[in-house]
Amino acid sequence: MPWLQISFTVPQDRSALLEAALENAGALAVTLGDAGDDPQLEPPPGAMPLWEGVRLTALFDDDPVSRDQVMTLAAALGRHALSLPVVEYIEDRPWERVWLDEFAPTRFGRRLWVCPRGQAPDPAEIGPDTVIVELDPGLAFGTGHHATTALCLEWLDALNLTGRTVLDYGCGSGILAIAALRLGAALAVAVDHDPQALEATRDNAAENGVADRIRVYAPGDQPSLAAQVLVANILAGPLVELAPRLAELVAPGGALALSGVLEPQAPEVAAAYNPHFDLAPPLLRDGWVLISGQRHSPCP
Repeated sequence: MPWLQISFTVPQDRSALLEAALENAGALAVTLGDAGDDPQLEPPPGAMPLWEGVRLTALFDDDPVSRDQVMTLAAALGRHALSLPVVEYIEDRPWERVWLDEFAPTRFGRRLWVCPRGQAPDPAEIGPDTVIVELDPGLAFGTGHHATTALCLEWLDALNLTGRTVLDYGCGSGILAIAALRLGAALAVAVDHDPQALEATRDNAAENGVADRIRVYAPGDQPSLAAQVLVANILAGPLVELAPRLAELVAPGGALALSGVLEPQAPEVAAAYNPHFDLAPPLLRDGWVLISGQRHSPCP
C-alpha cells in the first residue's frame, strides 16, 4: 500500500517539539536529518542534532483520515518551519528494514543491550549478567535510540524486577515490556491503541523467548491489575489525562516512570501525579524528561 510522507526543515531548537507534534498526530515514523547540502545520518542515542536546520520527515498511512491530518499539519506547522512542508505519496517499501540499517547494538544502563535481530554486542562488552533484547520494530517504532525510550530502559535496568508484574502503557514495539521480562520480571502487560504496535510486540516477545509471560491489550481491554512497576512512554497531554487511571493500576509502594515529556511540560505532568506518588527528581536528556516515583501506601 502507498504511504503519505510530510517533510520540512525546522530550526534545531524546535526540532524536538515538532517531532513530538508529528508523533502525537499519529505518525508511524519520524526521522531527523541534516537540511544542508551534505546530508548526515540521524544523530546517535544521547546526541542532539548539530545542524542549524533539521529536516523532519514523517510517514503516515494513506487513508482519508490521515490525508486530512497531514494537510492540517502542513498548514499548522508550516509557520514554525524554515521551508514549506512537502507532502508526497510514496510507494510501499520495507521501511523497518531500511531504518534498521542504521540501528546498531546499544547498551542502556549497566546490563541491558538492545540489538537488531541477528546482531550481538562486541563479545568484549558481554559480561555474566548481560541482558540482550533483540528487536525488529516494524512500523511500530521504539528501539531505544530516542531519548525518551533510552531514559526508560536505563530506569528499568536500575530496578530489581525479579518476580514483579510490569505494565508498559503505550508499548509501541514492546521494547520496554520485553526488556523488563528479560531483566527478571515475572509478567508484563503491554497496552497500545495501535494494532500494528500490538502485533510488533507479540512478534518481538516471541523472538526474545518471553511470549508466555506477556499479555497484550488495547486500552480499556486489559484486566484490572495492581502492577508493581508501570512505565508509560507516550506524550505529556495523554499522561496528564490518564493520571487517575494509571495511578489505579499501580500497587501501593509500586514504581512509576513517565516519559515522552518535554522539559517545559514536566511541571504539569508532575502535578497530575503528585497526589498519588512520591516523585523523585526528574531525569533529563536532550530536552526530554523522565518522571519517576513510588505509589503512596494507604494510611494505616
